[in-house]
Order: sequence, then structure tokens, then C-alpha cells
Amino acid sequence: MLCNLCGKNPATVHLTEILDEQMNELHLCEECARHKSAAMEQQFGLSDLLAGMAEFDKPETAKEKEGAVILKCQNCGLTYADFKKIGRLGCGECYNTFKKYLSPLLKRIHGSIQHTGKSPLKVTKVLKKKIDAQELRNRLQRAVESEAFEEAARLRDQIKELEKKEQI
Repeated sequence: MLCNLCGKNPATVHLTEILDEQMNELHLCEECARHKSAAMEQQFGLSDLLAGMAEFDKPETAKEKEGAVILKCQNCGLTYADFKKIGRLGCGECYNTFKKYLSPLLKRIHGSIQHTGKSPLKVTKVLKKKIDAQELRNRLQRAVESEAFEEAARLRDQIKELEKKEQI
């Protein structure tokens, strides 16, 4: 099967587009798929999604704007303004460089700024209980912040029960 766009190369990427409630299948070669991907990212990029979750569109004070513009990662050279445009960090050091600005965004997206990761299947019971207790504390904090006091009381009781079992 040949590419639907260029008609020259074999189609290796198959996309299904839904536009105005009509489904269209596209069979593209690698090169046309790259161009299509770039066009789609320009139309709706990751930065647009992040802008909705973060307060990228919030007017900044002159001092914040000045600080953010000159903030630049020493490792890869990415500026915070560039991050806001493309929605991607350049390297691992960017997390440290832009920590002040990323922390509220990460907290809003994930509910926490600390990555807990996944546990191995054979995790010890003690470690599992500690992880569960920490997760309950995080949920309790979010419940208090959102003023869901009944949920907060229930979580508080669960934490007390878990701590009581650990002492035995």
C-alpha cells in the first residue's frame, strides 16, 4: 500500500482521524507521518495542554516575568520561556533549574511533587504499610485542602488504625 499523501513511498503508519464526526483512515509513509505529526503538534501541542493545567496564561508581574525570562538551564541552555512555548524540558537538570515554577504544576497534575514510583511485587509488608500510610496522608492533605472534612475524618481514622497495627 502506498502513502495517501505523497503516493510514492510504502505506507508504514496508519492513522484514523475523526473530523466533524466523520472517520478517515490515512496510510502514510514515514516522512509524511513526520510532517503530519509536526502539523498536529502545532495545531494542538503539549504546551497547550500544560497551559490549561498550569497558569501559563496568568499575567505575570514584571518581576516574575523578568526572572522567568532570564532563567536558563546551565546544562542544556533551555530557557523557561522556551519551555512554556514547547511544553518539554530539555534535560534532567531543567527540573532543578525551573523547580520554583514546575513544583506548582506537578502538584496540580499529580497531587504531589514527590515521585513515589511503583513497588516491586515482592515488597515487604513493612514497606508496603509505610507506602500505604504515606498515600493516606497525602490523600488526607488533599481532602483538607479541598475542605472535604468527612473524607478527611475517614482518612484520619484509617491512618490511626494503620499506625495502631504497626505498634503491635
